[in-house]
Amino acid sequence: MTWFNAEIGPKRLAILHDLVPNAKTVAVLVNSNNAESARQPADLDESVRSLGLQMVVLDASTPSEIDIAFATIVKNRIGALVVGGDSFLLNQREQIVALAARHSVPAIYVNRQMAGAGGLISYGNSLADAYRRAGNYTARILKGEKPSDLPIDQATKFELVINLKAAKALDLHVPDKLFALADEVIE
Repeated sequence: MTWFNAEIGPKRLAILHDLVPNAKTVAVLVNSNNAESARQPADLDESVRSLGLQMVVLDASTPSEIDIAFATIVKNRIGALVVGGDSFLLNQREQIVALAARHSVPAIYVNRQMAGAGGLISYGNSLADAYRRAGNYTARILKGEKPSDLPIDQATKFELVINLKAAKALDLHVPDKLFALADEVIE
């Protein structure tokens, strides 16, 4: 199964730019211990340039490195944050969301769990759809199909979740076009 976390990074960046158009520099928080997460900044290069932005890549694979990353964001007055897709970063969602709120950093995340934990906005794969697809594959294997004969399963359902409470706390106006695209608005 493929999650397309890196491939939808440019869309995630465009959504963040729509929400925070005055941000000139965007940080990308990744865990370089995860190969997919580590390649996400490279996948954003062209989009960053086309939007006229600067990108700062911050690496974090421990909770203390997340603290250091946010200290860098604050020190350098970075205008927005893209949080990479990685299980470590997802597991540290409360720390990341709390630091983003404390330091007034608009951030976009890879899945709804981050927005549900108080994060500003998320755009990524539908976990419910992914679990359904994984179940279908498991059923096919249990019925005798060889895993090597099955095609790669690609995500097809993506979700945009906006946390309006977080937007208000950051004094951000959410454009109507994002409301129109949203699968869920948390109030």
